[in-house]
Amino acid sequence: MKSSRMCFFALACWLGWAGMCSAEEPPQGSLVIIGGALRFDEDVIWERVVELAGGKGAKVAVFPTASINPLRTGARASAALQAAGGQPFLVPVALEKIDVDYHKAVEDPALIAQVREAGAIFFTGGEQSRIVQALVTADGKNTPLLDAVWDLYRKGGVIVGTSAGAAVMSHVMYRDARNVLETLKKGVSMGHEIGYGLGFLDSTWFVEQHSLNRGRFARAMAAMQSQGLKFGIGVAENTALVVTGGKHVKVIGDHGAVVMDLSQASVDPKVQGFNLKNARISYIDRGDEFDLATLVVTPSKEKQGDAKLDPNSDDFHPEFDDRLFTNDILGNNAVCDLLKKLMINKTGEAIGLAFDGSQAATATTQGFEFRFYRDKDTVGWHTEAFGGEDFTIANMHLDVRPVTVGPLFVTK
Repeated sequence: MKSSRMCFFALACWLGWAGMCSAEEPPQGSLVIIGGALRFDEDVIWERVVELAGGKGAKVAVFPTASINPLRTGARASAALQAAGGQPFLVPVALEKIDVDYHKAVEDPALIAQVREAGAIFFTGGEQSRIVQALVTADGKNTPLLDAVWDLYRKGGVIVGTSAGAAVMSHVMYRDARNVLETLKKGVSMGHEIGYGLGFLDSTWFVEQHSLNRGRFARAMAAMQSQGLKFGIGVAENTALVVTGGKHVKVIGDHGAVVMDLSQASVDPKVQGFNLKNARISYIDRGDEFDLATLVVTPSKEKQGDAKLDPNSDDFHPEFDDRLFTNDILGNNAVCDLLKKLMINKTGEAIGLAFDGSQAATATTQGFEFRFYRDKDTVGWHTEAFGGEDFTIANMHLDVRPVTVGPLFVTK
């Protein structure tokens, strides 16, 4: 099956297919982009989905297409939506472990009409290439069922996706990626590691899921650089971005998201391997808002009523004067933790490394240095109103370069 998907994506790329949205007018609907690992008790997200779909009793079409066990995954998502007040129904479109031929299902007039009349579409997690393979024809055209999804979105409906369902939101997505470090080392190419998604979000933006928990913010920048995309947004797990009006973003759920801006970044062609200079990275947290068109960050009302952090102001009083360093910038939430510490540190620079520790233990190995630093446009906000420490950070700067690491241990 993997080889057949490779052929499909190669053909789609050869045809220059990019989601095939071809909308005559801007969609009137909303997007809910969830970073993955959505807990069934994260009521604020489930209830927001139902609210956007039309409120209590709203019909939600659940697409378990990405899942390796679609019936089980679809049933669990449906139960959570029903508990939130929705009226979910399963769309029997999947590549395996379901007693419906998806080739026929995507052409079924009754199913198409049912999807078109729903208030929301919910794409579950799994493998994003399964969604594209099922809903896009071999020659890169929308199936009738995908046309129905687009009709719903254009007319004001809601498109929801978690994990794999979030990845397909953008025009370009990862489809068969190596781990993050290997991706940085070996690069990406269209039709192999990356392919085309369904393109619900503005085409200038790249979407990444599990972004903070698995260090995928780094591979997002590799894909963006490869395809000339200037902007990307990576969503944390159990967290959602609600996109309305095509550009207004609000963060809800447990954590936040990183915004990656390569519009002013440069690449040194003399350096072999992935590198960037003067990229900008921001962190938006729950309750924060963001404009995809202007890149303006608006912190939550709690942060606006609390502490603003402006390193260029005479009123800036850093809490620490530490040498900020981590040897695993791709670790769970490592980039988020480092950004927060840098925002309240006297020294305006922090270094993070990415390398294979097992190789570096006894020999040299290729790695990458991530240098984060504040500049004149860097600003942040902070509050303890929720019982912990919540930060919003705008325009931290970032340079990335390949480095050699190791050996770390010498046997005597």
